[in-house]
Amino acid sequence: MKKWLRRLRGAIGTGVTWALVWAPIAVLMGLAVDPDGSMDEMWVMIGALPGFLGGVVLSIVLAIAARRRRLGELSIPRVALWGAAAGLLVGSIPFTIGEPTSDRPVWLLATVVIGSITLLSAASAAGSLALARKAEQGALPGAGVDLPEAGRGGGKARELIGRRS
Repeated sequence: MKKWLRRLRGAIGTGVTWALVWAPIAVLMGLAVDPDGSMDEMWVMIGALPGFLGGVVLSIVLAIAARRRRLGELSIPRVALWGAAAGLLVGSIPFTIGEPTSDRPVWLLATVVIGSITLLSAASAAGSLALARKAEQGALPGAGVDLPEAGRGGGKARELIGRRS
């Protein structure tokens, strides 16, 4: 049971992380698409919702496809491919459950939406794996510094620590 709770927490965490990354990207896209602000769109949510869903779907795909592998055993291109598949699924949702409200051709709108979500998902999946590997290896900046040895050198730092005022 604890294993499933940990996986659920990981899936939600991945979804929230992707949502936080995708929201500003959608705002920038909104500035490019609608520079004068005439469209009444919530660009943050337009990026955050598919980002969250994409992260959760990728976590489910990884839980099924790579259940017995460690992060070091997964290849970035393969995880990016799984991320693209998750993006394809998430990007298709609006076109399967909703009706078009735009005067543009549906195929053009679907190509832009599904294509951009698929590309963002692939890049996010590859980036997530790269970050997870670094975190697992402890390769964060300054992670290898041993604090007690950092002051060894017989310099002023040792003198100041021992001095009483």
